[in-house]
Amino acid sequence: MRQTKALIDTLKAELRAHNKTYAEVAPVLGLSQASVKRLFSTGNLSLHRLERLCEFLNLEFGDLIRSMERRLNLTSSLTLETEAALVSNIRLLLMAHFLISGLDVDTIIDRYAISPLESIRLLAQLDRMKIIELLPGNRVRVRLSPQFRWQPGGPIERFYEQGIQSEFLHASFNGAGEQRLFVSGMLSAESSATLVAKLKRLAAEFDELSREDTRRPLEQRSGTSLIMAIRAWEPKAFARLRRQQ
Repeated sequence: MRQTKALIDTLKAELRAHNKTYAEVAPVLGLSQASVKRLFSTGNLSLHRLERLCEFLNLEFGDLIRSMERRLNLTSSLTLETEAALVSNIRLLLMAHFLISGLDVDTIIDRYAISPLESIRLLAQLDRMKIIELLPGNRVRVRLSPQFRWQPGGPIERFYEQGIQSEFLHASFNGAGEQRLFVSGMLSAESSATLVAKLKRLAAEFDELSREDTRRPLEQRSGTSLIMAIRAWEPKAFARLRRQQ
């Protein structure tokens, strides 16, 4: 099952590398765009369809397998020490963030106060951290797997909670493409589990769209954040009014 998912993820990566969209894949498979997206999300691709897509990409099936094997060595998490090193150096964290988001090195140093010489040092450090693979000409390949996650309660999450979260939420959310929802109610454990599964699927879709949009020109993209949260919770103002048992 793990290898099947890795193979599908590799095929999606190859489609992105060749700048192919689901809309272009649809006629190759004789399906609608929505059906193609559903096939990739469920991993329900037959061998015949895999071969058709390899032909579409001018890719040997064996090459796809070897690419998958390389992807299985991708980084799925960082050590606490590595995360601490990232948050202790804002330029290193900035470089990592934008490389992961699909920007190239020249664009980053053109936009931010990082000299070409310093960028080489930062890239080498990120390479040692196994966040990227540094290629000739200061090109990079991101080494994070699609399942990559920050350490729960680790330095990156604490950095987010202490400095970024409140700044992000301090807005009206009334602009185009903005939305803030807060709902509250009484849920069973089963209902909460259902919503958690849906949140995970939404997070995966956000990640997929972000990866697909790396093919678009930079001027058509903007940094976008999505926060999702669910937990059993009572405001402190209410909790203070509880009768002692």
